[in-house]
Amino acid sequence: MVKLGNDWDEILADEWQKPYYRALHQFLKSEYSSCRVYPDMYDIFNALRYTAFEDTRVVIIGQDPYHGPGQAHGLCFSVKKGVALPPSLVNIYQEIEEDLGVTMPPHGELTGWAKQGVLLLNTVLTVREGRPNSHKEKGWENFTDRVIGELNRKETPVIFLLWGANAERKARVITNPIHYKLCTAHPSPLSAYRGFFGCRHFSKTNELLKASGQEPIRWEAI
Repeated sequence: MVKLGNDWDEILADEWQKPYYRALHQFLKSEYSSCRVYPDMYDIFNALRYTAFEDTRVVIIGQDPYHGPGQAHGLCFSVKKGVALPPSLVNIYQEIEEDLGVTMPPHGELTGWAKQGVLLLNTVLTVREGRPNSHKEKGWENFTDRVIGELNRKETPVIFLLWGANAERKARVITNPIHYKLCTAHPSPLSAYRGFFGCRHFSKTNELLKASGQEPIRWEAI
């Protein structure tokens, strides 16, 4: 049983006993005991710990965690202070600066977003060192579908930022017409010029929040 310390505990109480999650748990026990896996096992569910269901107003969906030493800490696209900014995050910061005219900080820790109600959720929550997508199709997709499905039931508008094919596949779970789906290319250097740059998702998100009577996100206040 995973303890998250907020309303997600009750919402997801039945998930931990499902056959797919039991199989995933056994897989992870083997992986963590025999390989280097990221993030640290105590950080796997940080996205849900930092951002309660009730507080979630924006969801950014990533692929899987960073697979280099010291990078992943359970929030998609985020790295702890003191860790070099990964290329995708550099591009995210560049788009925020172009979109909002703000200067971003020298570090890449996004906990400030999470505490404002931005759920930073990867599609897959663990990865082997140096092997992106190595934990794909092991069960995490079922789990994150459940999380998104619960958010789909919220009675207040949620803005989902879906960047790239992996994130856009989650759009099928978001069926409630009160929510918003903003889709574009992934911020990776391989694809950012195919639509991420210039998407203005950060100002658009704030406009949608304000239109629904919610406070905008302070994207620069990390």
